[in-house]
Amino acid sequence: MSFANPSIIWMCIGLILMLAEIIIPGGIVILLGAACLIVAGALALGVVEGIIQSMTLWFIASMVLLLGFRQVTQRLIGGYSHVDNTDEEFDIYNKVAVVIQTIGPGQQAGRIAFQGSQWSALGDGTEIVVGTKVRIICRDNIGLVVEPLIDPQDTELSD
Repeated sequence: MSFANPSIIWMCIGLILMLAEIIIPGGIVILLGAACLIVAGALALGVVEGIIQSMTLWFIASMVLLLGFRQVTQRLIGGYSHVDNTDEEFDIYNKVAVVIQTIGPGQQAGRIAFQGSQWSALGDGTEIVVGTKVRIICRDNIGLVVEPLIDPQDTELSD
């Protein structure tokens, strides 16, 4: 057996890809390696000949294996998947911040300290002075809309 034999080359590539699954988990590389083993078997049996037919078979086998068995390998091999809230407005709604530049009167913007940074803020039309604790109502473009806190129990900052 010579290493110039195409079926041996495809088999070696397939085994390398399948072993690479240990380093690159996710269930994809092992299926690409399995497709290489299919091509190696087809070459050994004489079903395909040449690089064009080999690459075509590898591509088709890879697609079939990926589409057919991706969910199975994902369950067996696993991996880290975590879905966070993709709407940042839900995360900031109803949080408490501190005014660091007077907001208002009217539509005059001020600044608040929130989550370790400064944000532009609009109020309800009244003047909100420096040091006042405010509740974030919503987001307006790149600024926040706030209202002054009235309830003394809501004094915990959400920075």
